Amino acid sequence: MSVNLDQQRAARAWQQATEGVAGKGKVYVVLAKGAPALIISNGLMQTLAFYQAKAGKDGNKPHGMLLKHICQWLGEQLGGASLNDGAAFPKADADFQSIMNALFRSDSDLYRRATRETLALLKWIRQFAGAIGEETGQ
Repeated sequence: MSVNLDQQRAARAWQQATEGVAGKGKVYVVLAKGAPALIISNGLMQTLAFYQAKAGKDGNKPHGMLLKHICQWLGEQLGGASLNDGAAFPKADADFQSIMNALFRSDSDLYRRATRETLALLKWIRQFAGAIGEETGQ
């Protein structure tokens, strides 16, 4: 039986939401719920930069965890895609710096794909984080 992309997103979002709520509680839930609106109103790169600025020096604050989850997913889904300068989009272990460098060098189609993919993942994360938060009282 093959698993489609939306099922892959759901499985990853479940894992990430579980980690996020367990590690960061209600703040992660609130961030996950507000992330799509931030991306739609400000743009993907601006939102990622905002999360990085709020992540703290060690990246261990809730913003940093959500940022890590988004960057890892983008690396997995877009890793290897060709950038404008002939380089490739970073792979699964992607971090903020490598994702931002790739987005700067991507064409508009790849940038829109990254935005759509992030919003699709966040649809699942926000639902799961909300449910897990309610279940655990966080």
